[in-house]
Amino acid sequence: MDKYLFRLYSKMISQKEQFLKYLAQTSPIPLSIEVEKAEGVWLFDKEGKKYLDLISGISVSNIGHRHPEVVKAIHGQLEKYLHVMVYGEFILDTQVELARLICSTLPTPLDNVFFVNSGSEAIEGAMKLSKRATGRTKTVSFKNGYHGSTHGALSIMGGEEYKNSFRPLLPDVYIVDFNDTDSLSEIDERTACVVAETLQGEAGAIVPDTAYLQALRKRCDETGALLVLDEVQCGMGRTGRLWAFEHFNIIPDIIAMAKGLGGGLPLGCFVTSKKLMQQLTHDPVLGHISTFGGNPLCCAAALATLKVILDEKPYLQADKKEKLFRENLNHPLIKSIRGKGLMLALEFESFEQNKRIIDRCIKKGIITDWFLFAPNCMRIAPPLIIEEAEIKEACKIIFEVLDKERE
Repeated sequence: MDKYLFRLYSKMISQKEQFLKYLAQTSPIPLSIEVEKAEGVWLFDKEGKKYLDLISGISVSNIGHRHPEVVKAIHGQLEKYLHVMVYGEFILDTQVELARLICSTLPTPLDNVFFVNSGSEAIEGAMKLSKRATGRTKTVSFKNGYHGSTHGALSIMGGEEYKNSFRPLLPDVYIVDFNDTDSLSEIDERTACVVAETLQGEAGAIVPDTAYLQALRKRCDETGALLVLDEVQCGMGRTGRLWAFEHFNIIPDIIAMAKGLGGGLPLGCFVTSKKLMQQLTHDPVLGHISTFGGNPLCCAAALATLKVILDEKPYLQADKKEKLFRENLNHPLIKSIRGKGLMLALEFESFEQNKRIIDRCIKKGIITDWFLFAPNCMRIAPPLIIEEAEIKEACKIIFEVLDKERE
């Protein structure tokens, strides 16, 4: 097809038809909202309809869409340079400043950052480092845990349904019950690392007991296994603290972060001690490498995002806003509300019921969705900057939908 015919054909079919034809799909029925603009807590489609975003692009837009400071930082970096060299070779101001600022928010000994492009890659790097540093091969993770879709991250995922079509996966992976102290006996002297979400996201916002996470930390200390905490979804202030592990009085050996870190651009990292991270520099050299990890534009956006969070501290209002959601969503169809801060799950009777409710909410201008391992639960994870009036308006619309469901 020549260029003229291709342009003519493109004008004849809708954007949605082209979306379905040319873009790889991740599900049979995508939401297919044609986004024209996003600002703060709002999305706007091409017809001018606005939607209140209650999921932040899955915990990405923690300070809202297109925060002015983030946009300013992106424009500033555009005037300097974009990609110049693979990660770790050149000294780039935005990388250095961001790494320093991240480390300043973390306790000793978490003082060294390896930048990657996503949460999945952060987990892959943490797993490789754990095996390299300990000389062990065994990995322990948890049922209903989600860590990404790359091969290693998929191997430690806690949902068998999503893994069976892609086997064989990594060997020597043991998946145990989350928040169950008895299962910690699986962690032994063969274990390189234990990978856990501090709060389980795709399980439907599961908050573990403090005593359990402290027992997990103790068991890792006893056996020499490294504790890797995945804060890709629950970090960056989402639960009411900057990092979710701060609720539980523990410190991980490695922390993985992404999503909300980049302020809307793709960026992830794993952070550990300088001593541990040095293991990736030799035997072999370039033990871990990334071409675009720490992209200057993404680091500029992340630096601005983290500065806004540290300066304005929107996470300090997360508990108050959580309480407001709970108070305004007291409805007979909601079996429970799980989670912490602005990482919440509304539990319904079934996936079918939940999906009907979600679809009706979207039609009424409320963006929400369900959880991978808790399909009967609705996700509530708005930008941390959402205002009380917006929370009340969202709850009012959800209530109307629930009342309609009861009829």
